[in-house]
Amino acid sequence: MYRCEACGNKTRFDVYDTVQRKRYEHADLGGEVTIDDEEIISRTVEKVVCRWCDRSDSVREVHEER
Repeated sequence: MYRCEACGNKTRFDVYDTVQRKRYEHADLGGEVTIDDEEIISRTVEKVVCRWCDRSDSVREVHEER
């Protein structure tokens, strides 16, 4: 979860990330592909931008207990 310290936003962000994944794709005879299983091997967040004020320098990751 993220929070923008500039404007207080806690709900709307653009997250730019790089993901390495392994997935099982199943194509039927008509060419439609479904993903039956997926495993995220690694994920790196490159940048997070606030949708309200368009800043990335003020966005912080927060760990709030519910």
